[in-house]
Amino acid sequence: MNYLVETALLTHGLCSLSNDYLRKHWTLSEAPIAWVRRGEIKIGSMEEYLSFRTEAQSAIRIDCEILEKALAERLSGALTASGTMAVCRKLGIPVAVTCGMGGIGDIKGEELCPDLPALAEIPVSLISSGPKDMLDRQSTVSWLTSHGVQVVGAKRDFCTGYLFIGAPVKLQGTLKLSDSERQPGGLHPPLLIINEIPEENRSSDLRILAEAVAEGKRAEAEGRYFHPAANGKIDELTEGRSSKIQLTSLLENAELAKQLL
Repeated sequence: MNYLVETALLTHGLCSLSNDYLRKHWTLSEAPIAWVRRGEIKIGSMEEYLSFRTEAQSAIRIDCEILEKALAERLSGALTASGTMAVCRKLGIPVAVTCGMGGIGDIKGEELCPDLPALAEIPVSLISSGPKDMLDRQSTVSWLTSHGVQVVGAKRDFCTGYLFIGAPVKLQGTLKLSDSERQPGGLHPPLLIINEIPEENRSSDLRILAEAVAEGKRAEAEGRYFHPAANGKIDELTEGRSSKIQLTSLLENAELAKQLL
């Protein structure tokens, strides 16, 4: 097993996608998916994960900072990018796969998202579609590079956003896919690979993003998670299109991990 796929997006982020939809459109039957159930790390197929998803809408989001607590207290939850990286470290797996990742932004408890220190400190590479749009992408990339993380694009040496199109942010280069250009033994962390959603599939309507941020802030004020609420509003305003795009992107990132390893 060479990589693990996170479950925070699958559990809390794809609001309008049913289990049947995921079952039908998850084309990587062999992709290992990771979650925590009653204090045990679970790794399984999409079919095995879906039984957890059915009961997990109220499950917590487990990042690297609370993984050990969740295991010790026999909690259940979906793994974020950093949580998946922490599980990878425990199991000796070199790559974690996510979709939209955290960063630096005006989000309660995530002014510096755990995804960033995890990338700097955990010896696991991360494949992502990029920092989420409500974050400061330039500050996020700058923090990572200043802390020794190599940040490269899968197809180009800059990134312009996640579900929306923004200003380009320079990266440190482009991933080399040919065997002759890969380092012996595979990818060498600390490494973030940004495999962006194609711009033609993203939105340029920043009013949707503004409404999503407002919804996330309302959730914060009520003691709920920011990201699922913001994602839910984007899903609503795009009539489910954003969830389908994110599922496709997560699959493409898992496929990239498979190719690299």
